[in-house]
Amino acid sequence: MKYMLLIYSPENAWIPEEWKQCVETSMQICGEMAAKGQLISAAPLHPVATASTVRVRDGKPFITTGPFAETTEQLGGYYLIDVENLDEAIAISSRLPPAHKGTVEIRPLFKIDGLPAERHATVTSNSETSLKTFMFLCYDDEEAWRKAGPQAHHAAMQEAVALTERLAALGQYISASPLHPVATATSIRVRNGQRLVTDGPFAETSEVMGGYYLIRAKDQSDAVKIAAEHSGARVGAVEVRQVFDLTSIE
Repeated sequence: MKYMLLIYSPENAWIPEEWKQCVETSMQICGEMAAKGQLISAAPLHPVATASTVRVRDGKPFITTGPFAETTEQLGGYYLIDVENLDEAIAISSRLPPAHKGTVEIRPLFKIDGLPAERHATVTSNSETSLKTFMFLCYDDEEAWRKAGPQAHHAAMQEAVALTERLAALGQYISASPLHPVATATSIRVRNGQRLVTDGPFAETSEVMGGYYLIRAKDQSDAVKIAAEHSGARVGAVEVRQVFDLTSIE
């Protein structure tokens, strides 16, 4: 089963030495998962101040500086893993350093046909291209989709798949997937050595993360233009965040 681990923590909670140690420990865990065939991809994101949020209403894009949601704990990175079950995903999440200062939200990926082949080797290394790597965090209003009906939702999903195909043809596609409904989320925190597991997402909002894209683009402006093509931006919002290149860590 494939899961996305969303890493939330207060950005001001980490001094530089702690953040470097967090990255080193996380990379060690990644190495262990890779050896077991459990790791698909992982990376931190650039600070939330660099985010752009895209909404499309009545055919016009509205772009704002900053993240989709203003919270004390912000999304700082992600893992994509392939493990046997939720218990394994919880065990891995509990080992991650951010679980001790923030929250790790676990969301199962929803299998969808027609997506191009993934190219995760390009996520943290841009040495062969001038393109940068960006993550699209696609926030949906699940109730709005329920009211729209299954045909409208299916059409939007097919439109989203068509966008991945166009990006793949341009060599800009890395990975994408919808997530299972937010009701399936599990949140992990570790406090004073005790693991706290709760059902539900990190944040209770009317618009919840419904999927992701990993793409390559020339810069933030180019990535924002691509985000405006996503069908979900017409109902919800797409937050654009640049992926941090781990090869720059000394």
